[in-house]
Amino acid sequence: MKANVTITSRGVITLPAKLRQALGLKAADHLIAETTPEGLLLRPAITLPVEMYTPARVREFDAAEQQLAAYLGAKSTAARRTARPKRKSAR
Repeated sequence: MKANVTITSRGVITLPAKLRQALGLKAADHLIAETTPEGLLLRPAITLPVEMYTPARVREFDAAEQQLAAYLGAKSTAARRTARPKRKSAR
């Protein structure tokens, strides 16, 4: 699909409704504009949500890691205590 668009003095481009509908674009969607040997390419930008951790949430993570390290350390110590003694090789 081709469409003619006009750039305003402020650099704003309006995409015709039929073009937006064909591409599934809606208000507030982001596009990436790049130059190619053929001209200008507009493509949808993919945005992913980012979780920002508060200091309290970071402390929760740290506490959970310490608990896991203590648990794994206790299991490792118990496993060493119950391990069979190594057999001496016969010569």
